[in-house]
Amino acid sequence: MEISAIGLDLAKYVFEVHGVDGSGRVVLRRQLRRGEVEKFFARLAPCVVGMEAGSAAHHWARVLMRLGHEVRLMPAQYVRPYRKRHKNDAADAAAICEALGRPSMRFVAVKTAEQQAVLMQHRVRDQLVGQRTALINALRGHLAEFGIVAARGRAALGRLRAVLAQADDSRVPALARGALCELAGQLESVEARIGALEAAIVAWHRENEASRRLATIPGIGPLAASAIVATVGDASQFATARHFAAWIGLVPNQHSSGGKPRLGRITKAGDAYLRRNLIHGARAVLSWRRRRPPSPAAWLGALLARRHVNVVTVALANKNARVAWALLRRGGTWRGDHQTSVAAPA
Repeated sequence: MEISAIGLDLAKYVFEVHGVDGSGRVVLRRQLRRGEVEKFFARLAPCVVGMEAGSAAHHWARVLMRLGHEVRLMPAQYVRPYRKRHKNDAADAAAICEALGRPSMRFVAVKTAEQQAVLMQHRVRDQLVGQRTALINALRGHLAEFGIVAARGRAALGRLRAVLAQADDSRVPALARGALCELAGQLESVEARIGALEAAIVAWHRENEASRRLATIPGIGPLAASAIVATVGDASQFATARHFAAWIGLVPNQHSSGGKPRLGRITKAGDAYLRRNLIHGARAVLSWRRRRPPSPAAWLGALLARRHVNVVTVALANKNARVAWALLRRGGTWRGDHQTSVAAPA
């Protein structure tokens, strides 16, 4: 049995396999338990294996690549149009196999275990930041019921903590004080864990040459730089810098027809975490620029003179993404007003 391409539908326990030969004729339909997958593909001759780029897809891609197979990961939304009629695991595997052979299909680069480890630090930190925000809001809301209100921002939390530390403060009943001290203790624990994760991310950033080069761009710090390097990996998977910015979702949404372009809001496609970091970084640059206004002849100054600051923020984030792609693809560091400096050959 000659198999040229296989569509593999991943799952927790039961995987669906759909294989075709060189002419596109179906020659294999089979279910595999999780423990049988590696043994099954080890017995097959090297072929092209397609999977949706979802949970555990990168792990299985690395496993199959070690066995000699060529693995191609595809976004799930690009596979969906090739599924016929009802949705089930067998239909999904057939759709993956069908989409695998399309010449216009876009594929996702396989991440290394190190890339996934760095991104996991970012994801866990992001989750803990959400928990910290929830704890702060709960602490503020509960104390506000007793008329104790502090200014906005994390810096003002010290006043609320000082109120809880004073056992003789009659404004907070003893029963409520005990419960709120539990929240304050949990908040301190979450803040300590966030600090530990940030220290680990910064340590990896300092050891990674590409991440250090990206951090030379104004608006991109260690968190954003390490996230971009770990997410993108090989920048050559994007043909141009504009493709990279569009993948992140920093380009206008199009609804054009009849030769008349109609542009709307940004698409918000791709990685929301990267987009959020780039936009926050651009907002920090603009905040700094308010104290040192740019020249009206400069790109940023001219744009601020005619567009809203939020539009300029997204435009600057888009430009930073394109500069980051150029540095990853060509080497060098940022120098000047968003001018890339390509490193000289050794």
